[in-house]
Formats: sequence, structure tokens, C-alpha cells
Amino acid sequence: MLGGGCFWCTESVYKEVRGITDVESGYSNGQAERPNYEDVCTGRTGCNEVVKLVYDPAVISTREILEIFFVIHDPTTPNRQGNDVGTQYRSGIYFTTPEQEAEARAIIAELTKDDAFGRPIVTEVLALENYWPAEDYHQDFFERNPDQGYCMAVAAPKVAKFRKTFARLAK
Repeated sequence: MLGGGCFWCTESVYKEVRGITDVESGYSNGQAERPNYEDVCTGRTGCNEVVKLVYDPAVISTREILEIFFVIHDPTTPNRQGNDVGTQYRSGIYFTTPEQEAEARAIIAELTKDDAFGRPIVTEVLALENYWPAEDYHQDFFERNPDQGYCMAVAAPKVAKFRKTFARLAK
């Protein structure tokens, strides 16, 4: 599970990645039971907008998934991605195995050592808690609405950046 700002943007990139077999937008790591979008947008649920990724480790590694993650969003801004502001837009990696946690912490340590962003990385690395799928209208949003203003201004450039930077991993 990855929280990299608006789930429409994160989902739009990972749908393009070879080896990713399913991407689902949802909410995690908050206190609310069965939250909905309106509740999450208040910032009072503690939930983060995330994407749940299912992938084939024979095709793509956890490391490669995380390398993409750190290129397509800003891991240095707490509770914000661009104009999207609130705790629901925080940078987060939510692991389900000790191996995923170790890989996340290792890549953050490397990026920090290399001062890759010129500012501290604020990405939280936590065990996955309280995941709930987002409403149906959020699923495949970019794919269904490529001409929508937000998609054109924010999601499309992220997809283009992925395609340019990680052409070898594109479907």
C-alpha cells in the first residue's frame, strides 16, 4: 500500500507498470470504520488515500515499485502533495511483510544518505491498518476521465514522468 497524495494520480501511474496485476484506490491507517471520501476529506478520520498494489515479484521487485514511488511524488512535504493539502495526502508506505518494511527503510536510508531531495524525507513507514476500498467512482478514475482538469494537470504529468524515467518497466 502506498500513499503518495491523491490516489487518482498514484493509481494512474501504477496501472502502467509491467508486473503490477491489480491496483485499487482506498483508505488506510486511520481510525474510521468504513470511511467514505467526504469523511476522509475532512482530515478527521486519520485515513490516508492509498493504492493497494498486487504484483508479480517474478516481473517487478518491491524495490522497483518503491523507486517509482519516490520519483512520482514529493516525499518531503508533510500532509501535502502540490495543491492537495491534508493528512489524507501524506506520503506513506504501509507494509504487510517484514521484507517490505526492510526494503522501504533501506531505500529511504539510501535516498537520505544521498540527499536525493535536498530536504528530509517525511514518508511514514508503518504496518498496514484499517484498509477500506474507495468508492467505485474513484477506481480507474484517470483511465475513465483523462480529459478531466485535475487528471490533465496533475495525473497526466506523473504518468509521463513514469514513462520517461522507467520506460523499461512500462507495459
